[in-house]
Amino acid sequence: MKDEKKVKKNLKDGKIAELTDTLQRLQAEFENYKKRVEKDNLEFRKYADAKIIEKILPIVDSFELALKNNDNAEEFKKGVKMIYGQLFDTLEKEGVRPIKAEGEKFDPYKHEVLLNEKTEKEEEDGQIVEELQKGYMLKDKVLRYAKVKVKKK
Repeated sequence: MKDEKKVKKNLKDGKIAELTDTLQRLQAEFENYKKRVEKDNLEFRKYADAKIIEKILPIVDSFELALKNNDNAEEFKKGVKMIYGQLFDTLEKEGVRPIKAEGEKFDPYKHEVLLNEKTEKEEEDGQIVEELQKGYMLKDKVLRYAKVKVKKK
């Protein structure tokens, strides 16, 4: 009977040692996984902006060209407008869009009130009467709130 207990105890001790070893290996693998993911995330963040910067570089080239050829004021102005269009088009392709403001109802999730204006016009209370600075969204996230003037009775 003592031998039987010894055998069971040895089996139990062996199983405990095996499970402990397995647990330690899993913990080590998990730690290595965490370190690898953290390293990959750092690497991704380091180069994530490269894609958008590549798309903006042609716009920088256009600005350099415009600044070199600024003899004719009217042509220079036309060139700057074209560059603005090129930049805005690039931003739109990346999911950036302006927030509608003027004439809209004030929305605290998209607009920031800088001024209130008492007016007798027909706008309803809380309607935006002037956009002081454009706001922008990236897909469904506000990048910058539109700064507005709102009608107040």
